[in-house]
Amino acid sequence: MDQTSREFQVFIKPVGAICNLRCSYCYYLSRKELYPAEAFPRMKEELLEEYIRQQFDATTDDTLFFSWHGGEPTLAGLEFYRKAVALQKKMLPQGKRLLNGIQTNGTRLDEAWCRFLARENFLVGISMDGPEEFHNLHRRDRHEKGTFNDVLRGWRLLQKFGVTTEILCVVNSFNAVYPLKIYRFFRELGARHITFLPLVERTSDSSEGVTAASVPAEAFGRFLIEIFDEWAQYDIGRVTIQHFEEALRTAFDQEHTLCIFKETCGGVPVVEHNGDVYSCDHYVNPAHLLGNVREHSLSHYIDSPRQEAFGAAKKTTLPRNCRECPVLGMCNGECPKNRFINTPDGESGLNYLCEGYRLFFKHCLPMVETIKALRSSDNHL
Repeated sequence: MDQTSREFQVFIKPVGAICNLRCSYCYYLSRKELYPAEAFPRMKEELLEEYIRQQFDATTDDTLFFSWHGGEPTLAGLEFYRKAVALQKKMLPQGKRLLNGIQTNGTRLDEAWCRFLARENFLVGISMDGPEEFHNLHRRDRHEKGTFNDVLRGWRLLQKFGVTTEILCVVNSFNAVYPLKIYRFFRELGARHITFLPLVERTSDSSEGVTAASVPAEAFGRFLIEIFDEWAQYDIGRVTIQHFEEALRTAFDQEHTLCIFKETCGGVPVVEHNGDVYSCDHYVNPAHLLGNVREHSLSHYIDSPRQEAFGAAKKTTLPRNCRECPVLGMCNGECPKNRFINTPDGESGLNYLCEGYRLFFKHCLPMVETIKALRSSDNHL
């Protein structure tokens, strides 16, 4: 095994971009066009086995984490995952820990699925955009029917079987106006882990413009602030919210764990159903195709000069406006895919969400500074 230390999380796409829903803002559905000859792609068993072996070889820490994504990854079928777990257990080195996560829309979950997910200790992310009127606005099936009731049924089944769950909520121009209604709804559902994903869709002319559904930058910042204040008052230690956890990591001098806030990126590549490796989930296109795991190993691509350059560009292309920002350490320019507007002095490469993130992270600073001061006084006792 190559002992080069590396940190990564691969998004494995066992059925590519295939999905049973037609969410209006989905950026991955169009990736089907990369594989037009395959009506229903699914990772073949021999490739699955080879990929699992390669991920084991590439992993240098004590936890071997497999992250299954789509499209809708449950379309690969329950037997596919039973086979995957059996292969993982067969290859698992002594002293290592196995962990699987799957991101699903939840509409296809039944008791058989949930028994399996519970027994094998899967971490399950469920996509839900709030109460029914918010969720159904964008998250519809191929017949334009809202999916809220099906998703809620899947969520409750996961709870019934004791599966560890996380809600991923896409924040758009509509639901961003109702932060506490959305947060309290999730809290009442029993959610203990929540991630808010800002919707940023470019207009087709590739200008600085975004679609009407995209969340305004300032609105996203205020959305986070309102929820942060309620969370800080009532839910610290009970609910984890990814943006808040990342902001507070700076109080403990810890590095970010979420790729969008790290100084550099490149540690979250994609492996498609046929073994193709891409630099990032948001850059699945011919320009960012690194190769195929049938040709070279996964570690080869993760450590490749192309991938290292892709990751380093996040830091080296920061505009001066970012480099001089008082909350740079909290944000680090966020995701490169959102860096398409100009700074006030005309320099390109500013993040579309900058205004919102600056508001939010400045709002967090007093708590961060208080925690730092308490840690410093404890260290001097």
